[in-house]
Amino acid sequence: MKKIILIIIILAIVIVVITWKPQNINTDIIEETDPVLQAEIESKADLIRLETPLPNSTFTSPLNIKGEARGVWFFEASFPIYLTNWDGLIIAEGYATAQGEWMTTEFVPFTATLTFENPTYKNNGSLILKKDNPSGLPEHDDALEIPIFFGQ
Repeated sequence: MKKIILIIIILAIVIVVITWKPQNINTDIIEETDPVLQAEIESKADLIRLETPLPNSTFTSPLNIKGEARGVWFFEASFPIYLTNWDGLIIAEGYATAQGEWMTTEFVPFTATLTFENPTYKNNGSLILKKDNPSGLPEHDDALEIPIFFGQ
């Protein structure tokens, strides 16, 4: 009887060890991208392309952002960027800056750096790259939003 109980306990431990995954660790960044998110990124690929960070990547402060966007995404050589926590609260904001002539319809490289404090609750959030819209007209609004994870 003691042997059967011991075998059951060992089996239970083995099953837990095999199936347990840490909740805050992000694996296979690109391969696990949500198909809806991938479709969103692809739909914006002719307007804006993000080199770093990649969707679902994990990082700490400061966050260095690099990519390229069509000149129409900029106004006065910049566009706003936002970093939000899991609940959509903005924890950092700034501007991406064109690294070349922005008054064009071609792609223009951009860079930005955001400094922030890690959220104390949950480790996920979003990076939002918003098309600059000086007119304020909603038909000219656009943005690329990607999910990210905050490292410790």
